[in-house]
Amino acid sequence: MKPLTLLIEILIILGVTIKNIEAEKFNKRQKETNVTTQVSVNEVKQYLSHILERRRSRKVINKRENLLGKKKKQHKLKMKGIQNKDFLKRNKNHLKEQEKKNFTDEGDVLFNMGTKILQESKSQKQKAEAYMLFAKAADMGNLKAMEKMADALLFGNFGMQNITAAIQLYESLAKEGSYKAQNALGFLSSYGIGMEYDQAKALIYYTFGSAGGSMMSQMILGYRYLSGINVLQNCEVALNHYKKVADYIADNLEKSEGIPVEKVRLTERPENLSSNSEILDWDIYQYYKFLAERGDVQIQVSLGQLHLIGRKGLDQDYYKALYYFLKAAKAGSANAMAFIGKMYLEGNAAAPQNNATAFKYFSMAASKGNAIGLHGLGLLYFYGKGVPVNYAEALKYFQKAAEKGWPNAQFQLGFMYYSGSGVWKDYKLAFKYFYLASQSGQPLAIYYLAQMYATGTGVLRSCRTAVELYKGVCELGHWAEKFLTAYFAYKDGDIDSSLVQYALLAEMGYEVAQSNSAFILESKKAKILEKEKMYPMALLLWNRAAIQGNAFARVKIGDYHYYGYGTKKDYETAATHYSIAADKYQSAQAMFNLAYMYEHGLGIAKDIHLARRLYDMAAQTSPDAHIPVFFALMKLETMHLLRDILFFNFTLQWKWMKLDNVLGPYWDLFVIGLIVVMLIFLIKNRHR
Repeated sequence: MKPLTLLIEILIILGVTIKNIEAEKFNKRQKETNVTTQVSVNEVKQYLSHILERRRSRKVINKRENLLGKKKKQHKLKMKGIQNKDFLKRNKNHLKEQEKKNFTDEGDVLFNMGTKILQESKSQKQKAEAYMLFAKAADMGNLKAMEKMADALLFGNFGMQNITAAIQLYESLAKEGSYKAQNALGFLSSYGIGMEYDQAKALIYYTFGSAGGSMMSQMILGYRYLSGINVLQNCEVALNHYKKVADYIADNLEKSEGIPVEKVRLTERPENLSSNSEILDWDIYQYYKFLAERGDVQIQVSLGQLHLIGRKGLDQDYYKALYYFLKAAKAGSANAMAFIGKMYLEGNAAAPQNNATAFKYFSMAASKGNAIGLHGLGLLYFYGKGVPVNYAEALKYFQKAAEKGWPNAQFQLGFMYYSGSGVWKDYKLAFKYFYLASQSGQPLAIYYLAQMYATGTGVLRSCRTAVELYKGVCELGHWAEKFLTAYFAYKDGDIDSSLVQYALLAEMGYEVAQSNSAFILESKKAKILEKEKMYPMALLLWNRAAIQGNAFARVKIGDYHYYGYGTKKDYETAATHYSIAADKYQSAQAMFNLAYMYEHGLGIAKDIHLARRLYDMAAQTSPDAHIPVFFALMKLETMHLLRDILFFNFTLQWKWMKLDNVLGPYWDLFVIGLIVVMLIFLIKNRHR
């Protein structure tokens, strides 16, 4: 316990050093959740003093008890003999076990209290209080609390990131058999973060983690076997790993919908991360609230939906959701009526479960032809909630809702035909409805499609298709919430915390996380990896993202080989990647880069005509390419003209082919600059 106590004390001290500037930034983002301040420095210091004093007192008492026990033991042995010695030993062991049990029970109570606060908390202060309880429970030897604190140290919760302390704590936990610790150590080994870069060791940790029950380790191994990362590519093994995770996810999903997590691409908005459609900006949210209060029904329903499931960076708040739905329903919104029915059907703090109320609101929405209301009535009849089970009625309502394109109703129809609930089993019809629902992202429809492809039920068996579908379901796990915390950490300037979270998701096979991790590494702002390791690691991640269909990542790989970032310069390889991005993804940037290489004969045969064509294609593909293409073509035509003049008139006087030696390797940039100056001069003279 001594090293553990030291780590906990380090953790608490680190919590005190949270910068005020970070707290102010977080408060600005969380105004509507009444964020105040984090746990005060004095409070943490008092708790720290209490912990240290308690542990000092405990050591002194234990020492005195041991000395007293020895004296008593010697005296008793002299007086009563060896039998009394055995009795005292048994009695002492019993007392120790009882004390240990009480200590463990107290730790469990504190951990459960912290977990409850964390689940129900909305403010940063409440969450910090939960972690204080975890720290106390961890000090009492609670393994789950130790895992929580190790994660806090690794991911930088509340600004207390300390990779070294996290590793020590994880190693201690791994010896106790913690699968979460084994997964974390595997992740750190795979990137070389705070540990030696060792893929073999990482694979061992992941294997033990998956055997212990870690869903993250299962998912990582599934991705590795799917892609052949440090293991032989094996679709069947990947299928086995992904299926276990998908089964776990499916058991926790409702049969109506799943909640996707917003995944912000840092590559698309490096300058202004607030301007994106995935996260709702604070000012825009305030504007929407203003419109909702003014009676905008559509905005009321939208805000109700966002608060109902906690989307676009907003906290889940059933009271706010019900408030906006009721306002919209009063104005006659069928969607709002249907969502109120949904809330009462499922039950929550704001709308306790009530089948009769759910039926009332679903009926009101259905009478207006609303697909969500029709689907809700179908659910009530299918499961017999408040009404007798009636598969015929359920089928009728599901069909009406499905005809209107509601994916959850399409899934329910597929499920009825797949399971034979109230209808004859028909795998072809089941596949049809599952496929229709999957096109809208319905997670359980995707799951059942994967089941059908994995077993060859109703379709030709396809391991690869099944794995890809299972992978999509697995990516809906609770771990995807790190996309939001990683994004906010990056936005607040906590680059190391953001990188660690994105890197873990990247290891699990998330393409967006792979490109985001590579983007952060490329910026060289992170401090948890050595500078010379950043480009090679970024190249590895760009490559993994490119394999999963990211066109931007494919262009980046070409850039890395062109300039020699993290690898040797290789124009041929660069041209190959640019060609893939241009042909497969119609990337304007790749077309432009490839045109430049054809113009100068870099890694490929020189071809002026093909260069012109690619420049033109880049301009046609993207409006942003018009100006660069204009200057590139001006330079190309000018140099082509000069080349012809020099070839015919000054061949003996001017060695054209040695321009690189005379003017340097970037002489063409000087020519572009000269053209720009000439154009400006001509435009000015024209205006005069």
